[in-house]
Amino acid sequence: MNTQVDVARAYLDALLSHDGNTVPIEPRAVRYEVGLKTAFSGNHLRRSLSGGPQYRVIRAIRDCVWTVDGDDVTVDYLLEAGLFGRTLVTVRVIETFRIPQDDLRIHRIDAKIRRP
Repeated sequence: MNTQVDVARAYLDALLSHDGNTVPIEPRAVRYEVGLKTAFSGNHLRRSLSGGPQYRVIRAIRDCVWTVDGDDVTVDYLLEAGLFGRTLVTVRVIETFRIPQDDLRIHRIDAKIRRP
């Protein structure tokens, strides 16, 4: 059975696999990164996960710490990015997913990125 954390974890898995097709996303979903809107619909978010060049540089996601507060799931993790098999930067990412308990799909994502 899927939980809110399972839904958010599917998103993180898609960041690594570059396959957003299995991520449960509500059609009107939006994503904000450091306050800027980076996904304008569920389909846009799914296409970005599957083919967006901004995600191709992701090499690893580690040290995930999960919290759930009502319809919000927050994960704090380290993301390693790089090219040609080399990690060039590690950043701390804190993403909050709005995943209603009665509709286990992502409705909104708010991401904050900072140096660890």
